[in-house]
Amino acid sequence: MIELFSYSLSYQTLSLLFLAAFMVGMAKTGVAGVAMLTVPLMALIFGGKASSGLMLPILIMADLFAVKYYHRHANWGYLIKLFPSAALGVIIATFVGNEIDDRTFMLIMSVVIFISLAIMIWMETANKEVIPDYWWFAILMGTLGGITTMIGNLAGTIMALYLLSMRLPKNEFIGTAAWFFLVINVFKVPFHVYSWETITLNSFLLNLTSLPFIAIGAFCGIVLVKRISDKHYRWFVIAMTALAALYMLF
Repeated sequence: MIELFSYSLSYQTLSLLFLAAFMVGMAKTGVAGVAMLTVPLMALIFGGKASSGLMLPILIMADLFAVKYYHRHANWGYLIKLFPSAALGVIIATFVGNEIDDRTFMLIMSVVIFISLAIMIWMETANKEVIPDYWWFAILMGTLGGITTMIGNLAGTIMALYLLSMRLPKNEFIGTAAWFFLVINVFKVPFHVYSWETITLNSFLLNLTSLPFIAIGAFCGIVLVKRISDKHYRWFVIAMTALAALYMLF
């Protein structure tokens, strides 16, 4: 066992934490879906609500890498539509989350992933055109994104659904998602600190030990995504979401 900042962790647990940080780094720089594999893993180790707080600073550090590299590609028209409803979703989830136990938490994550995956596959195989860019659709996706990101850091599938439906090119997809999650994740911090009390000085210091693994993951993600064409990237996002869904099922 290793004692780190009041945490007593086995070598295996610490390795899994660093693996999660590496995968989050990859996910934030374009390897969509990988981060979802870390959500049930961290929930299993630290508990549902506690893991969401422990993961948040890791996500923010990875968001910074993504924004640094892709910031020029963000589509602010979509972001402006999403931010208000996403903030509302975070506030709703802050109160709802106090009533959710770990088992319900895992059930919600599973439902969100499978529904989002089914819709994404249907849209692609049915050759559906862009969903009309109405405000109601942005408000719905923003609210769902805010709720799922607060409860389980699981808004990746919701944002993938929205941005894929808008037919954004690869870099614009990644850049828009990067700015969305950086802003919303920073917005979530006070709720985790003061309402849920899942972020403490000790948990943040533990997060900092994972920074090198986040950086390596971010670099690997950038290199990998450069090798994928825009056309293939859409199916890549769906495939990674499917793998994450299967992982949660078993």
